[in-house]
Amino acid sequence: MNFAEDPEFCSMIDRLREEIENAGEAVPALFEELLGPLGTEELHHLLTVPGQPLWAREIAAFRLGLAGDPRAFEALVLLLNHRDPERCVSAAYALARLGDPRTARAAAALATNELRVAYALLPVRLLARLRAPESLPALVTVLQRRLAADDPHWRVGLACVEGLGELADPRARGVLEAALPHPRLGGAAREALGRLGG
Repeated sequence: MNFAEDPEFCSMIDRLREEIENAGEAVPALFEELLGPLGTEELHHLLTVPGQPLWAREIAAFRLGLAGDPRAFEALVLLLNHRDPERCVSAAYALARLGDPRTARAAAALATNELRVAYALLPVRLLARLRAPESLPALVTVLQRRLAADDPHWRVGLACVEGLGELADPRARGVLEAALPHPRLGGAAREALGRLGG
């Protein structure tokens, strides 16, 4: 699939165009240039040259990620930990397609950083998608921290439960059983337990 036909790329471009227009600015020529037939060297230059707006770096990193260029890795990890969840969604999508062996370790570090738990949702979902050796221990760790009934970050816990169900690893049984009494997590935990192997 051509990157310009990728639904997530199109969604990101619509979001960024709206972001620029909502700031009361005209969409600059650079924006249209980033949608054109640029090679990886040109994209890498636009990603690293000083003074570029965040939206330009995001587009360049996304395109490099889809092209499998490992030079996108650091920028995409920074975007995965951004306060704007839509940027995190785009970064997670590109990282999943980049195929860099460092991705799972970085996602696990972001997911388990309790100081950044408010931004852990997309790293958690990415870990489940990657099915890497780091995925199970990170999801178990994060879920164990979210088991209090009044935990404000229960959506992160729910993503962990769903991810553990996707992984279907019987080593998750203990933490999923511990999640059963949770008012928001119990139903998903029951479903995840049903997917575990022996």
